[in-house]
Amino acid sequence: MIRVAVVEDDAEVQGVLREYIRRYTRQYGTEFEVSVFADGVDILDNYRAVYDIIFLDVEMKHLDGMTTAERIRQMDADVILIFITNMAQYAIRGYSVGALDYVLKPVPYFAFSEQLKKAEKNLARRASHYLMVPVESGLRRLDSSRLYYLESEGHRVHYYTEDGDFSAPGTLKAVEEKLAGRPFARCNSGYLVNLAQVQAVQQNTVQVGPYELQISRPKRKAFLAALTDYIGGEGS
Repeated sequence: MIRVAVVEDDAEVQGVLREYIRRYTRQYGTEFEVSVFADGVDILDNYRAVYDIIFLDVEMKHLDGMTTAERIRQMDADVILIFITNMAQYAIRGYSVGALDYVLKPVPYFAFSEQLKKAEKNLARRASHYLMVPVESGLRRLDSSRLYYLESEGHRVHYYTEDGDFSAPGTLKAVEEKLAGRPFARCNSGYLVNLAQVQAVQQNTVQVGPYELQISRPKRKAFLAALTDYIGGEGS
């Protein structure tokens, strides 16, 4: 069940968007729990980070969508924000609050459904995936999204994570197979990088979280292609 909030001061548009969400469910089978708010003030009142997606009207009477989004971001770093607006130039500011995209009024079903589809893919990509890593004391459960990268050294693998670094017996190839279908790619033969943690690429180096890693010539083309596909998937 995906939790959606619609923040829109026009009652007619509220009804249209509700019907679009029901139509999307009939078309694709995805179930939604929908909450509707008539103004930014309303959703911010006792706001709790329980929503997966928020559709925000940019222009509202009491508190505009951009200001609402800025305040939501202070309390909720993860919710997907999509703006609804009459003018595209207003929505471009939304990237400063990490908005996924925007849709123009009058809202056609196809454009709205494409945004829902994109958001659904984004949520699926975020879904937790855990590795069970054999360490000396037993097994360690590791959320793969919190990995920066893995490094091969002989018959051991070094794990560099948001929660600290550790090493365990094994091979990089074996871990790579366990991460199949997740956003990981090799920037050289000894490093397996979490593409979601890539901050920048400059010539022959990649910034992964706080680490700067070398991109080898043999792996460069495939690595950059994988990164481009991942970024395109987020924004497609």
